[in-house]
Amino acid sequence: MTMTITRHDPTSILSNAVQHGDTVYLAGVVAKNLDQDVKGQTKQVLDEIDRLLAKCGSNKSKVLSATIWVTDIRNRAPMNEVWTAWVDAKNLPARACIEAKLADPRALVEIMVIAAK
Repeated sequence: MTMTITRHDPTSILSNAVQHGDTVYLAGVVAKNLDQDVKGQTKQVLDEIDRLLAKCGSNKSKVLSATIWVTDIRNRAPMNEVWTAWVDAKNLPARACIEAKLADPRALVEIMVIAAK
C-alpha cells in the first residue's frame, strides 16, 4: 500500500505543509510582520502553525516535535512565555531551541513542527 503525499501552500522553493500518512511536516515559520518584538513575532508564528495544522486535519495537541531558532538566545525566555501560553500542557512535544542567524535579519524567531494527524 502506498501512502499519499499531499503538499499545501507551496512557494517557489518549498511547501509550507506536507502530509504523509498520518504525519504532518511544517516548514519553518517566521512572522509576516517583522516590526514586532520576539513575543509578537512568536504569537504570529504560532497562529500560522495553528492555521497550517488545521488545514492538514491536526492541531497543537498532536505536535510531536518542534525546532525553534532564535537570533539571540537571550530572547528564549520571552519567546517561551508565548510558547507556554500556546502549547498543550498535557501533550508537550519534544523540542529544541537554537540560536541562529535567520534569512531576514529582522526575523527574531522561526519555528518548525512535526505533528500527528
